[in-house]
Amino acid sequence: MYTFVKMKRSILAPCLCILLLTGCIKPLHSFGQYTPPATPDYSKEDAWAALPWRHDAADTVPVGSGLRDQQDSAKVDVFFIYPTLDFSAQGWNADIHDEKLNEKIDKTTLRQQASVFNGSCRIYAPRYRQATLYSFMDKTGNGDRALDLAYSDVRQAFIYYMKHYNKGRPIVIAGHSQGAIMSYRLLKEFFDTTELRHRLVAAYPIGYKIIKDSLKNLMPGDSATETGCYVAWNTVKWGGLSERNAQHFSGVCVNPLSWKQDDKFVDCQYNLGSLGSSFKLITPGVVGAACRNGELWVSEPSSGSFLALGKSYHLFDYGLFYMNIRANVAQRVNAYLDKHPSFSK
Repeated sequence: MYTFVKMKRSILAPCLCILLLTGCIKPLHSFGQYTPPATPDYSKEDAWAALPWRHDAADTVPVGSGLRDQQDSAKVDVFFIYPTLDFSAQGWNADIHDEKLNEKIDKTTLRQQASVFNGSCRIYAPRYRQATLYSFMDKTGNGDRALDLAYSDVRQAFIYYMKHYNKGRPIVIAGHSQGAIMSYRLLKEFFDTTELRHRLVAAYPIGYKIIKDSLKNLMPGDSATETGCYVAWNTVKWGGLSERNAQHFSGVCVNPLSWKQDDKFVDCQYNLGSLGSSFKLITPGVVGAACRNGELWVSEPSSGSFLALGKSYHLFDYGLFYMNIRANVAQRVNAYLDKHPSFSK
């Protein structure tokens, strides 16, 4: 069965790589000795990183790509949760009013990840008191408490969204890394055993370990047009992680080049386009991929802008497959609307 410890360990390897690059990031005191930042008020627009009627980083498309932000006409919403970007040692949870952190979130993950949905979905992305990076290395219980606090924000944001913004529309749930942890917890609490799962177009909790059959009703997808399912993967160098680290990644793997769970290698010619951290250029054919040992093994990137941390491409779980994800969201949205024509009006 799925456990919260496994959920944390699923991104431990890339976090450890980041730790080596960023130095000491352990908070000086235990969780209980800090006063958490103020609780977000989701009735205020500044508690949201992205809202569909407001101009924000999630609206962005790469210059010259021919892509368009089509949130105005979208029939489906996406609730997107960004990953860990607070590497500080100032405490266990981030302040949503930290301007420098918010600028980093907007310039990186909102542009490089959340924007993948703007061709098919209206994007709602709450700011939340994310657990700081050290929470994933902690073994004392402080990190778990920090992640629980982060989820309490995401949970309240989702409740507010459902009450005030959703208006009965179909939903995509998505996130990366810590955001994928939060996505999974939303799926388990609000969708898996409730009627709301019938409004779930699909979920993209990408970048951490999900144990197959850990949910009662929601299952991993095995085709590009399946709905009411979730897809997940952890991207690593061809050959995989070490045996020690691989055990923390050996979960559900859906290949984003085929949208199947099998172990067949899919050549890079089927990679529609990767997007690097500069957000300036979409490059097709960068990597091929295959699901092996619960990891997504990728061939050597043809572009030098995709660098691994150790053997992990965790930072590029979205970017390496940007155009395939974007196309797939449209496929699943169209498939859902075909099955439920009342939502197309």
